[in-house]
Amino acid sequence: MAQFVDWDLAAATAGALSKSGPAVSYDDAMQVVSELRALTDEAAGHVTDYTGLSPQVEVPPVRVVDRKDWAAVNISGLKQVIIPLVSRLTGDKPSGGLGDAIGSRVTGVQAGTILAYMSGRVLGQYEVFSGNPGQLLLNAPNIVEVERKLGADPRDFRLWVCLHEVTHRVQFTAVPWMRGYFLGEVQAFVDASQSGEHILERLRRGVATMSDVLRDPESRASVIDIVQTPGQKAVLDRLTALMTLLEGHAEFVMDGVGPEVIPSVESIRSKFNRRRESGNPLEKAIRRLLGIEVKMRQYAEGRKFVHGVVERVGMEGFNKVFDSPLTLPRLDELGDPDAWVRRVHGPQPAIGG
Repeated sequence: MAQFVDWDLAAATAGALSKSGPAVSYDDAMQVVSELRALTDEAAGHVTDYTGLSPQVEVPPVRVVDRKDWAAVNISGLKQVIIPLVSRLTGDKPSGGLGDAIGSRVTGVQAGTILAYMSGRVLGQYEVFSGNPGQLLLNAPNIVEVERKLGADPRDFRLWVCLHEVTHRVQFTAVPWMRGYFLGEVQAFVDASQSGEHILERLRRGVATMSDVLRDPESRASVIDIVQTPGQKAVLDRLTALMTLLEGHAEFVMDGVGPEVIPSVESIRSKFNRRRESGNPLEKAIRRLLGIEVKMRQYAEGRKFVHGVVERVGMEGFNKVFDSPLTLPRLDELGDPDAWVRRVHGPQPAIGG
């Protein structure tokens, strides 16, 4: 079978390029890991109490990782998606020889470069590709590094991060259809491509584009350039709406719970928002290309939508968003909570009426 990415080389590249974490003693590192595990359990109780959502499946324990481990887990997850994809698109044709071998190694280096960059920035993640129902990852070196840069109280900041990431875990474990729906939309994006060779070439070009911008901040390339068919754009709209909802919901929950259990949450939020908005030109170029700028907008737009719906129909009414894929907000409804409420709940009585 043709190989799209040299995964071993991708892992080696990510490991070699990942920056070392902040200086901590062995005992301190063990204390951070222990506390993050305990705070994850504490956050789970707060999130369930606040949202009314509780896991419907057995939840794997949180996995506290370093930067290299984070990259390795994500490579494993990507393999679960990419290898069957390439097999299906190529019809299990044998490798094309030297050209394919060189191409897979080049793509391996490029993918490893991207993962190395991301591994130094991601605080936490709910990884859904590797297995069902997914697994919560907390990137300990990045959490410690950011809390130090912000001058935040360590326990407060760690619990604040856990509230956000545990909310994502709840979204995928309290809503039985969520993971399957998300993976189905990813598959639909692939199926909407015009041909097998065409999408493989565009995927490879997309990886190369992202890798190139890490070295050239003046590049005007965009990963959106690889989205060409109308069918793919329609799927992308649905995925964008879903991710905006999930990110906004996590932001809403962490800010709703925070004041009750995190004494310094106001200071943490203020400093963290300034950090999100700052960055040198290279950082901003990379964030834009990798979709991080879009993700940052999703935090704000999604939170505003969730707030608007909860204000109108309460938390229980908002939770109807998770009834089925049909009750998820459409892209145009994210800026118009009233439209979603009317579609899902029907006309609402006027305030004071």
